[in-house]
Amino acid sequence: MAYKSIILGTGPAGLTAAVYLARADMEPLVIEGPEPGGQLTLTTEVENFPGFPDGIMGPELMDNMKKQAERFGATFKRGWVTDVEVEGRPFKLHVDGLGEVVTETLIISTGASAKMLGIPGEKENLGKGVSTCATCDGFFFRGKKVVIIGGGDSAMEEATFLTKFASEVQVIHRRHDLRASKIMQTRAQENDKVTWALNKTPVEMVSDGMKISGIKVRDNESGEEEVIDTDGIFVAIGHNPNTDFVKGKLNMDEKGYILVDPGTTNTNIPGIFACGDVQDQKYRQAITAAGTGCMAAMDTERFLEGEATIDWSENLS
Repeated sequence: MAYKSIILGTGPAGLTAAVYLARADMEPLVIEGPEPGGQLTLTTEVENFPGFPDGIMGPELMDNMKKQAERFGATFKRGWVTDVEVEGRPFKLHVDGLGEVVTETLIISTGASAKMLGIPGEKENLGKGVSTCATCDGFFFRGKKVVIIGGGDSAMEEATFLTKFASEVQVIHRRHDLRASKIMQTRAQENDKVTWALNKTPVEMVSDGMKISGIKVRDNESGEEEVIDTDGIFVAIGHNPNTDFVKGKLNMDEKGYILVDPGTTNTNIPGIFACGDVQDQKYRQAITAAGTGCMAAMDTERFLEGEATIDWSENLS
């Protein structure tokens, strides 16, 4: 099967790109991965996406965006891309569940996955007091006691941010020394709301069945365990961009994020575009992802206006 454009990923970036391309009569194919909707499907209420004064549930927002794209002619299929042949156009994608598909252009919006601790009580309490995004969920913990797990710049930045809402922010880190830059450490250390639980390893997240109530940690020197009471747990140990399937084929930074030309979504391969968290490790917000999805669709449309290698009357299906 051959398409004018294929979009990989169904988070805010991919779905926005699908809406724009479908409205332009490009009839894009959107390939959904194992977690359709991206990280927002793990979020309960979203209050910072424009247009929803009373907030909206994350899964509902994603479902609405998908329906909007389908209304204009986008097609959705479930599959897992294992390889992309980028040497010359059209591009060939090998997809588990779909076989080989061919496309004139490709938009990669596969996102980035938050690194998790992998301890009991973590996965099942996502959205129930466990979060991987302080700027997304900090507002819900106004006047409450929270902990943040991590020792890098992101953890210190999120700890400082959370002090705007929480009554206390306790930083839990498995080492005595933080990995964060000196300026970020100092900023957190000078904040009266930030307390410290260093050289302690999280071993279990404690819940009352409805929401988080504490986190069990082990002292790395004594081996003793204790439960730290808390209303919320923020995991800030980094993200992994979902780019393994194109490693060595597209230009990336040292962490695996796809590099794009500034002000565009163009990758180093003409006809392949990247949007959303897969190329953004700074903002990682639904609205910024959606914005780059719009950019990717417009970049794709302009690219197709200038070049074409497929006879659509015979091949488009």
